[in-house]
Amino acid sequence: MTGYVLGALLVVLILGIAAAAVIFNGLVALRNEIRRAWSNIDVLLKQRYDEIPRLVEVCKGYVKHEREVLELVAQARAYAFQARGIVAQAHAEERLSEAVRSVFAVVEKYPDLKANESFLKLQARITELENEIADRREMYNQCVTAFNTRRESFPDLILADTLGFKKEAWWRVSKSR
Repeated sequence: MTGYVLGALLVVLILGIAAAAVIFNGLVALRNEIRRAWSNIDVLLKQRYDEIPRLVEVCKGYVKHEREVLELVAQARAYAFQARGIVAQAHAEERLSEAVRSVFAVVEKYPDLKANESFLKLQARITELENEIADRREMYNQCVTAFNTRRESFPDLILADTLGFKKEAWWRVSKSR
């Protein structure tokens, strides 16, 4: 009789270990999807960071009376470049996007600048990057939702905190545009 009990306990133990391994591997896979999605955003953010100084340089000669707008863009870029963590990065990127939109709004007063080929190319490129960032942000948030949902669902929630899987933050935009 004890042999059957030991055998049954061994089977339960093996099934428990297998279930824990499946849960762990599933959470790891979802966490890696979040990291991949963030990496895709990061690439686009760096490309946008590279375009901002070019935009400021093209605008400098035309918008002499709007120098504070260009300085605001440069400051927002520096702030965004140094931001760490999703919440801080989201706030910094929102600030940078607003600063870039303010430059585009100021440009409306300067017909020569609006007609400048370099400016038009930069404007199109930055707008394209902004749209791609928005798409990737949506993908990132989908990955976070999948991870957090699994992490908070039974039976995963039993092991998630113990194994170090913390809730991930969404990339939220605080203001409507």
